[in-house]
Amino acid sequence: MALQCGIVGLPNVGKSTLFNCLSNAKAQAANFPFCTIEPNVGVITVPDRRLVRLTEIDKPRRVVPTTIEIVDIAGLVKGASQGEGLGNKFLANIRNTHAIIHVLRCFENDNITHVDGTIDPVRDKGIIDTELQLKDLETIENRLGKTQKQAAVGGDKAARRQVELLLQYKTALEQGRSARTVMLEKEDRRLVADLNLLTDKPVLYVCNVDEASAVTGNAHTEAVRTAIADEQAEMLVVAAASEAEIAELENYDERQMFLEAMGLEESGVERLIKAAYKLLDLETFFTTGADESRAWTYRKGAKAPQAAGIIHTDFERGFIRAEVIKYDDYVTLGSEKACRDAGRIGVEGKEYVVQDGDIMHFLFNV
Repeated sequence: MALQCGIVGLPNVGKSTLFNCLSNAKAQAANFPFCTIEPNVGVITVPDRRLVRLTEIDKPRRVVPTTIEIVDIAGLVKGASQGEGLGNKFLANIRNTHAIIHVLRCFENDNITHVDGTIDPVRDKGIIDTELQLKDLETIENRLGKTQKQAAVGGDKAARRQVELLLQYKTALEQGRSARTVMLEKEDRRLVADLNLLTDKPVLYVCNVDEASAVTGNAHTEAVRTAIADEQAEMLVVAAASEAEIAELENYDERQMFLEAMGLEESGVERLIKAAYKLLDLETFFTTGADESRAWTYRKGAKAPQAAGIIHTDFERGFIRAEVIKYDDYVTLGSEKACRDAGRIGVEGKEYVVQDGDIMHFLFNV
């Protein structure tokens, strides 16, 4: 399964508008709740100027950027954890994603109704947080009884530790805190990874503002920033309606003029895609030459054989070594041959941890 970010939020906050900007898969955007019932999945190209530079140098016959998947999940409402508003289905869709993009309405517009009548993004955040926390609490309680029996009957050391961790989660959730606020060591995290808690997923809060607030934000975005200060979360300010207008412009120069008029260097969509990529703990290595320049996605911390396996399983199975050129060296010297002549190609073994931007060539034997 490809790594996915799920876009969530209350109805009419701009989720589908944002999704339409991100993807060619057009979700229905309308001024009423539940206009998106089935989750829409869009495969999004990740913008990377390094790949552009490599294609300028090597002039390959083919260019392949890296991608991630974005899922537009229908709006949640109060009571979702109890099945209200198709809540069980929506929560299941969130569970299947690897990270959450939480869209909050931070703009005033009398022509677009809000399910609660007024604009208050912190309240809206709290509604969804509560529903996800309640579902996680249900998951914890269901697991706790079974694990406590295992710990008591068999004297299982791992089960005893799991009970302790489950109780930590339970305390946090009962206090209205998300599971991601519970800091665990890597080994402990492995013990409870199969819980797949909704509020333990990494989250990016996207404040949807009007065009006038796209650069500096507004009082609503500042309230959100304060509200998430204690969370392990990031925040981004985007004017989705303006992004929709930019997306309709086919000419690159026209899009850049639009952005400059707004006081932005790059579009909110581009910033959002990059943030989503980072949220999933992803990085990029490259392969490049006359035939193809290509960006490859890997999980941060991957070693050379794992990266080789992304290209082909045989590469990992028969891995011998990797030849690695640093991106800056490649751009400065201008070719693989020049890097080789200058002694700027590293020969790395199985324990080499791949670095973001590495240009790699794998040697293998099967």
